[in-house]
This record gives sequence, structure tokens and C-alpha cells, in this order.
Amino acid sequence: MPDMQGKTVVVTGGNSGMGFETAAALATMGARVLVTARNADKGRAAIAALAQRTGGEGRCQLVVFDLADLSSVRRGAAEILDVAPRLDVLVNNAGAVLSERAETVDGLEATFATNHLGPFLLTNLLLERIRASGPSRIVNVASTAHAAARQGIPFDDLQSEHRYAGMRVYGQSKLANILFTLELARRLEGSGVTANSLHPGTVRTGYGADGDARGLLAFGIKIAGPFFLSPAKGARTSIYLASSPEVAGVSGEYFVKCRPKEPRRWAQDPDAARRLWQVSEELVGLAPQGGA
Repeated sequence: MPDMQGKTVVVTGGNSGMGFETAAALATMGARVLVTARNADKGRAAIAALAQRTGGEGRCQLVVFDLADLSSVRRGAAEILDVAPRLDVLVNNAGAVLSERAETVDGLEATFATNHLGPFLLTNLLLERIRASGPSRIVNVASTAHAAARQGIPFDDLQSEHRYAGMRVYGQSKLANILFTLELARRLEGSGVTANSLHPGTVRTGYGADGDARGLLAFGIKIAGPFFLSPAKGARTSIYLASSPEVAGVSGEYFVKCRPKEPRRWAQDPDAARRLWQVSEELVGLAPQGGA
């Protein structure tokens, strides 16, 4: 088991499912883990459960914010920077799938906002601290669902205003995770910070919960649920990328079952990755960082 003593880790969506298992494993290795959750009550319950699980009272700490709300992300990032003098690992784990199109408080399509724009903004707001703490790691939980996004990122309809299908939009958001990782790794080259993405497997977790998935999508998730991986098994690659000395210095890769694997061709497009970065900066209100 890798030694994470003295390391500080952020795990988004660490209050349940795969995020909880990731937080538990890294805390057990000795890390201080900042668990993010959008629901304070569920977050507090998770921190209590993590303390019991890891035998380390105070090893895990809650930060409450909503990735679908850009102002909330900014508040959450500010709190993280306030309580964490160093940031060794960021695991962008949280995500959502919605059967029907919805908009966030910022007027953005909710799946794209939650799965890509929120993590994109959070990462950039924490990046200076992550760089200063290097060698550090950024781990982005993507999905093999990116395979369905054969047409690539729909730059002419990023908000899915003209056409919406839950799993198609989810797949596009997961493609965005991989392209974001590709461009982030390029920008971080030589900095001592690595960025990798992964497919965790199809995991039996909060996927499609909270009434987000309805109709045929909800029915499919329910029927297939018994065949999904447990959250503990689904978390293995996230834990590996966050902690294993075997991947120290490895960056810009996509992992499946703790091994690098080539994603689909449309997830390896550097021009699309650069364009997505630039558009994402505009949408979240970040000043261009250069590196284009």
C-alpha cells in the first residue's frame, strides 16, 4: 500500500459510491482527504462513516459546494485553499446523468456543466496551489461512454438546445473529460504535475439517482444494476492513479483497469482539446491562461 502520509487530497463527490471508496482508501494510506459534497447533511454523514472506516478522526474533512453552480464552485475552491496549505492530489470524481435537459443557475446545460465545466473551473482555481505542492497529480474520472460521441464535441450546440438525449449528452461530457485531461497535461508538461483520466467500469453507485434518470434510462439502470461493479472495485483505478509510485511522472494518459489504454480516435484530437479549453474558459469566466 502506497504511503500517503503528509499528502492532502481532494475528492469531489466523496460522500458516496466510488468517491467515498476513493476517499476511504487514500485516508487509510495516511492522506488528509478533503471530501466535497453538494448536500451538507449527506456530507457530514459520510465524514462520520469515513472516520469509522479509516480509524482516523479528523483525517477527512467536508467542503460543501455544487459543481453545477459556478459561484458555488468558486466558494468551494476558496475554502479548500483556505484550509489546505498544500494540494497533492485532486480527484475529479463527481458526475451526473440526466434523462431530460435541465439548466443550471448559470443558464448552462446541466450535464455538461456538472461533468465538465464545474471540474474544469475547480481545477483551474486550485492549479496554482497544486503546482506549488508538486510533484502532484490530477485524476479525472471519465468513462467509456465517450465512445458514443463519434461526432466529437458539438461546438455548435454545446448546451444541447437543438437536440437532447441523456446518454448521448453524458457521453459528450465524458469525452470532454478526456480532452480536458489531454490539454491540461500538455499545459502542465515539465511542471511536476501530472494529469490522467480513467474509465472506472460500470459502477453500482449513485449513477442516475436523485430522480435525475427517468423513463427508459432509469429502467435500464435498474435492470442492469446487479451486473455493475461495486463502488470499491470501480474506485481501484482512481486510487491507483492518485497514489501508486508506478505512475509517477505519467501524464496525459487514459486508464482502464489500472492500465493505460487508447481512448477512441475522437478523444485524441489535440485541436479539439485546445478549442474546448478556450470555450470552457469563456463559459466559466476565467481569464485566458495562455499555453494555446
